Order: sequence, then C-alpha cells, then structure tokens
Amino acid sequence: MSAKSSRSPAATCMEPGPVPRGARRRDAIVGVAEGVFLAQGFTETTMRDIAARAGASKETLYRHFGSKEGLFAEVVSNRARMLRGRLDADLERPNALPAVLRDFGINLLEAMTSPEVSALLRLVVAEAPRDPAIGRIFYALGPERTRERLTELLEAARSRGEFLGDKPGLAASIFLGAVTSQAHTARLVLQDPPPMGRDEIEERVTEVVAMFLLRYGRPAAG
Repeated sequence: MSAKSSRSPAATCMEPGPVPRGARRRDAIVGVAEGVFLAQGFTETTMRDIAARAGASKETLYRHFGSKEGLFAEVVSNRARMLRGRLDADLERPNALPAVLRDFGINLLEAMTSPEVSALLRLVVAEAPRDPAIGRIFYALGPERTRERLTELLEAARSRGEFLGDKPGLAASIFLGAVTSQAHTARLVLQDPPPMGRDEIEERVTEVVAMFLLRYGRPAAG
C-alpha cells in the first residue's frame, strides 16, 4: 500500500489547505460590513455604502449574500463563531475545574463587555423583531452553543467527581448568568456604560467561581 493510500480520511480532512480566493473575498466583505453596520446602524446602512468601503460592486455583494439582511445575518454568524472559538479553547484545556471556569469566565466577560460585541448585540436586539432569523442565528451560534459546551464540561467533571450537581445544564445556565447578567444588561440599555477593567472582571469572575464551587464543587479534603 502506498504512503498516500495509507493515510486516514480523518487525517486528510484535518490538514490545512489554501483558502479559496472567493472565500477570502467574502470574509473581507463581512469584516467591512460589520464596521459599517456598527458605525451607521442597520437601517441607515445601504449595500452601496458597504460596497464602496469594501472596494466591491453592489452586484458582488448581492451575488454573495442575496440582500442586506443576508449580509447582516452573515456578520452576526461570523462574530458569534469568533466568540465561540475563543471560549471553546478555554473549555478544551485539561485543567482542573476551578481553573477552567475562571479562565472561561474572564474571557466570556471580556468579550461580552467589549464595545464591538455590545454594539452588535444592540443591533441584533433592534433588528430581531423585524427579522427573527437574525436573533435565532446569533443565539444558536453564541449563547446557546456556549451553554451546551459548558454543560458538556460539567458532565465530564461529574464523571471525575469534580462536579457534584445533578443537572449540569441548569448549573451551566446559572454560571453564565452570574458572570454576564448585570454587565450585559447595562451594555444593552445604557448608551455609554462605564467600562469594565481587567481587575474588575477578574474580581467578579473569581467570586462567581467561588460561589459556584461552594454549591457544586468537590469539598476540600480535611
């Protein structure tokens, strides 16, 4: 058997390959569009505005995305995937549960209080009543996927005896709410909420982790 034929399909699929030019161009347009939407709002933004900023024609935008709504949905999907990728990396580290929860919580709160994400969330909330699919896309790829991944982590921790709760899904929701709720709400309803510094973020997450482990963690020996 030749070396080529002995390679497994999984190994072949995991090998990085060149990104097609069309895909790179599409990604570049999505990045430009996000900036325009955040600066001007959904209603005030036109496909002509985005095309001009991206150095593309309106025809190119319509060919790739179909409509302004389709392009905005792609912006929302892209940002949600970016956030998910960063948080997934925290949950995949082979650390003890307290360390994983702390790192995950800090990165989550930093992301959710960043100006870019806060502005995009306000746009999603404003646009979702008119186009519910946009809200569903962001929720499924962002908050819901994050809750599912944290639930999986807690289920694995329960099998090791690190997590003692009976309902990992409920516990995951409680943890996420405790980390983000107040800061998240402030950024949705206030025009200029005070920024959260790194020290404040770490202090909040440390307290949340301590309370969470008091309820669900393995008691210290002694």
